[in-house]
Amino acid sequence: MPSLKPGALRPGDRVAIVAPASPFSRDEFDGGLAQLRALGYVPEFDETIFDRRRYLAGDPASRARSFLRAWQDPGIRAVFTARGGYGSAQLLPFLPCHLLRATPTLLVGYSDITSLLSVITTRCGMVALHGPTVTGRLGRGEAAYDRISLVHAMTSTTPLGALSPPGLETIVDGEASGLLFGGNLTQISASLGTPWAFDPPEGAVLFVEDVNERPYRLDRLLTQLRHAGILNRASALVFGDMPGCDEPGGEMTAREVVGDLVRDFAGPVLWGFPSGHTGSAAITLPLGVQARVVAGASPALIIEEAAVTDACAIEHSRG
Repeated sequence: MPSLKPGALRPGDRVAIVAPASPFSRDEFDGGLAQLRALGYVPEFDETIFDRRRYLAGDPASRARSFLRAWQDPGIRAVFTARGGYGSAQLLPFLPCHLLRATPTLLVGYSDITSLLSVITTRCGMVALHGPTVTGRLGRGEAAYDRISLVHAMTSTTPLGALSPPGLETIVDGEASGLLFGGNLTQISASLGTPWAFDPPEGAVLFVEDVNERPYRLDRLLTQLRHAGILNRASALVFGDMPGCDEPGGEMTAREVVGDLVRDFAGPVLWGFPSGHTGSAAITLPLGVQARVVAGASPALIIEEAAVTDACAIEHSRG
């Protein structure tokens, strides 16, 4: 069934910023606010966003309340996350799907935020964006995030279309289509065996990315996905560019190891798509929409469905 889509953003719309995971740098946070204002939006947040509890931005219940306040506010068009780090999975018991689906809102984030993205997309049946956090990406300006893909995904009811960034490579030739799901490989693997396990449908296009995971760890994570049946369920695989994942000293590379692990995969496999953790401007990917992978001499990830719908229809449904 088609995913539930939030309404398209328009200039002047209010967007909320929440901190579901770790605390963050105030300087980068302020830089991210400036970037959101430059994009034409009105960023809002409550003071609990600055709470600290060791390596977390406050206790789980407080972070979940802040998230739901933003999500359920009828004037908020999108919820941006301050940063990843660790802690988003702690919110999941407080965020039942029926509450999230009642007020469709666009969630934007990556890294640890994958815990929320995967539940919203594969279990709640909604579209979300694997896109920049306020610090780290937006806070460092357009050198750190791809403005065109972010704005298009948030505002346009037409698909992003073909994405063929420099460095995208084919590992296994072929062509396949399916709904696009995924995010951070570590977070996806960590969800397995829980009530909120990553659960894409048969035939999905699977995108995974990570950072600073040595080759043997990537092997372990992908082997876990294989044993859990997630890889066999996918029609195509798209890997990020995996910065910092080569063996120190260059003894082996992440690409070599992943290539060996997926050489018998039945569908197309791409390597080097810059979304999430990447050394270049991160491209925003809508999750829960139809996509097609073309792997060959001219590899591409083609987004065939818009992430948002007519905002007027959402306004009417919210009253």
